[in-house]
Amino acid sequence: MIESRAQIVVRYAETDMMGIVYHGNYLPWFEVGRTTLLKEMGLPYRQLEADGFRLPVLEVTAKYLRPALYDDTITIVTFLREKPLLRIKLEYEVRRGDELLATGTTMHAFVDRSGRPVRPPAAAVAIFGAAFE
Repeated sequence: MIESRAQIVVRYAETDMMGIVYHGNYLPWFEVGRTTLLKEMGLPYRQLEADGFRLPVLEVTAKYLRPALYDDTITIVTFLREKPLLRIKLEYEVRRGDELLATGTTMHAFVDRSGRPVRPPAAAVAIFGAAFE
């Protein structure tokens, strides 16, 4: 299993009039977690895209347990629990300190520039293989 952590501070624009984070804003936070994890693994999105690969979202889930509030410092914990083959599934926890606020998952596929499914790049296969040995 691979785990990554990223922190953000909730911006006012992400909240409603009650100071509670709008539910749709959790998805960009999942993206922050995902791109941080891949970058830490040596697979930055910028390089994947430059090499002609994309990782579109196929599925997303989110479960909201407690509200995040304006000016909270939030930690997005991202997990890659299984070695990716053609698809990559990531799991997320959104936390305020030790308090679990939300959980979620995203499923992605490797595609080329025209959107056709492809095998992951050789560099990704090597990195995933080493990480799950």
